[in-house]
Amino acid sequence: MSPEDQDDGGEEAPGLRKVIHVDMDAFYASVEQRDDPSLRGQPVAVGGSSERGVVMAASYEARKFGVRSAMPSVTAARLCPGLIFRKSRFDAYRQVSQQIRAIFRDYTPHVEPLALDEAYLDVTEDLRGIGSATRIAELIRARIREETGGLTASAGVSYNKFLAKLASDHNKPDGICVIRPGEGAAFVAMLPVRRFHGVGPRGAEKMAKLGIETGADLAARDIAFLRANFGSFADYLYRAARGIDLRRVKADRQRKSLGAERTFDRDLSSGPMLREALDNIIDIIWERIERAEAKGCTVTLKLKHADFTSHTRARSLPHAVPDKRAFAEIGHALLAEVLPLPQAVRLMGLTLSAMELETDTREDPPDGQLSLL
Repeated sequence: MSPEDQDDGGEEAPGLRKVIHVDMDAFYASVEQRDDPSLRGQPVAVGGSSERGVVMAASYEARKFGVRSAMPSVTAARLCPGLIFRKSRFDAYRQVSQQIRAIFRDYTPHVEPLALDEAYLDVTEDLRGIGSATRIAELIRARIREETGGLTASAGVSYNKFLAKLASDHNKPDGICVIRPGEGAAFVAMLPVRRFHGVGPRGAEKMAKLGIETGADLAARDIAFLRANFGSFADYLYRAARGIDLRRVKADRQRKSLGAERTFDRDLSSGPMLREALDNIIDIIWERIERAEAKGCTVTLKLKHADFTSHTRARSLPHAVPDKRAFAEIGHALLAEVLPLPQAVRLMGLTLSAMELETDTREDPPDGQLSLL
């Protein structure tokens, strides 16, 4: 499935869409390396270097050592002793993102941003009469490199969003992958289920216990089996295992909430430990809120105990939460309302909702939270 296979994304199949997923490579870290030549070729992490800091993004040089986003900074520094930390500069990232989106809109008005660094494009209408979604993707990648001072992007080309997203991850970094009409089911069959969006480590572990490790294993299970074991997630899994996705690319789609949950390695009961865990979750959520340029008025705290009972507390403002400091203050106030707790906590989550503006439309089956399980 190389870029030379030009009959892609629907040229041979009337009625199918031509969808491109463009994903910048190590975006935040790459911007830092571009703007500071001394960082080029070095392992770089964007995020706080303090004891409570969290890695927001890592360069490919750092990833070779196992450094990943959402990882505690102390863990990242231990894995990569020479790791260079840089504080995030969202003004710089937004400026580059605006350049990239302007390039997208030269080819189609149907652009669905997922964050500052990635988006879906529907190029079925083909404004420039280029004739090939693959060729459009190549032109976009070349222009991004030229107009942003050498930043690279990977692209996936296919006939629906699910497959285009999978394809863009397939040849990273600085690569392209094409899944043509008729190839979707076979492409999905060879993938491990952990590559499916929404299937985290715990989900993959559960599937493995059921004998499901690849897309082919998943496709072999009927819908009744999937519903019995995965509830409302079953319909998504059934379609995904067959390379089916009926969603259209929707520009500026609004979303109801952004949040994150974390299941702890051991249950937490003390106030200081819970507050420290909450700080880490706040760092992760606020980074995503800034990426999405989102605004919301309601903050909700969720705590789940060892017996799976839950506490939920929420607070709404008459206006959007103005900044990370206010978001953190509300989160900690909600936690203070329930302390001391009758039982230890196995899971904590925090959500921003009642959104005013949201451009991050990640394909979130079936709920819209970022899982840290």
